[in-house]
Amino acid sequence: MSELLEAPAAGSVTAAPRNYEILPKPTDDGEVGGDLLEVAMGPHHPSTHGVFRMDVVLDGEQVVKLKPVFGYLHRNHEKIAENTTYLASMPYTDRLDYLCSMTNNWAYALSVERLTGLQPPERAEYIRVITAELTRLVNHTCLVGFLLQDMGALGTPLMYAFREREIILDLFESLTGSRMMCNYMRFGGCRVDLPVGWLDQARSALDGYEEFLETFQKFLTENEILVARSQGIGVLPPELAISASITGPMLRASGVNYDLRKVDKYGIYDRFDFRVPLGDHGDVYDRYMIRVLEMQESVKILRQALRDIPGGPIVDPKAKIRGFRPKAGEAYGRIECPKGELGFYLISDGSPNPYRYRVRPPSLINLTVLEDMCLGQTVADAVIILGSVDIVLGEVDR
Repeated sequence: MSELLEAPAAGSVTAAPRNYEILPKPTDDGEVGGDLLEVAMGPHHPSTHGVFRMDVVLDGEQVVKLKPVFGYLHRNHEKIAENTTYLASMPYTDRLDYLCSMTNNWAYALSVERLTGLQPPERAEYIRVITAELTRLVNHTCLVGFLLQDMGALGTPLMYAFREREIILDLFESLTGSRMMCNYMRFGGCRVDLPVGWLDQARSALDGYEEFLETFQKFLTENEILVARSQGIGVLPPELAISASITGPMLRASGVNYDLRKVDKYGIYDRFDFRVPLGDHGDVYDRYMIRVLEMQESVKILRQALRDIPGGPIVDPKAKIRGFRPKAGEAYGRIECPKGELGFYLISDGSPNPYRYRVRPPSLINLTVLEDMCLGQTVADAVIILGSVDIVLGEVDR
């Protein structure tokens, strides 16, 4: 988009470049009548959750065209992985969705395990489920806080959300030595066993989290401002969601019953009793409620896993670090990460490095329907529609 400069008035400072452009507005008969306004929202705009830009064309306040612009954060993740060893790529996965390190690790470890035939022991499988569901709590809690901030609730909901997030990050730190970049999963298991007393700390954290979730819902779910701003806004029809390969809470908010924990039953998810919440309208409110309901189901899964976790080893005895060379072949491993389907496609040529390493990131795929959801909405609605998608630029710009 072109930048327009205003001539400085006498004695004034030079005006900054404007991030909008006035375009002629065609009428139904082809005549030019009125103006359209093209606005660049971002990449510094606080509502964009990272270095992301929306080029929006407005008729008054109504969105008539929207183009997502990304690429500011590209770090060459896939090519780096093809030039380093399989294990050395594990900490790089932390930097994809940097709110969800544990699930990033699991998806990559699962792909390598399908390539090599390694099988994590029982205890490692339980630890993976526990850390993954704690990660889901972290992600959805933050999403609700940020979404309410996008609606204008400045500070309070987000700070309450971050307070609960910190308790879970304390658990991750005591287990892995890091709060966010955990680098915890290993091919065939986990890096270290749970510290003494960790399970009791996790149970205590769940008790407090359930109380927090009940209070959060009491103040938010039927809040008249949240309801007015989100119901009927940014509707995503189920047919479009399916054809655009949307996954995760966005897909289920549109009423499509698809959750990889039920479909693939990877790990040991077939042992747990939990349901898959579904929406009726596919709007921002349904996307909010799906996250809230999924947090309740995560708590149920965690209660069962913390109760039933066995003792024993945490890594397949056949796993090795030195001389790790999978046989030639290919594999695709995927999991239901908090934002949707996260998959890794690997091709091995028998060398220590992957011949091909490809990431299927849910944030990027889910972002492709942003314009469809925003057309006909106001510019203020476009901000909360983007917030309800729940993107992290680390996996959009890999």
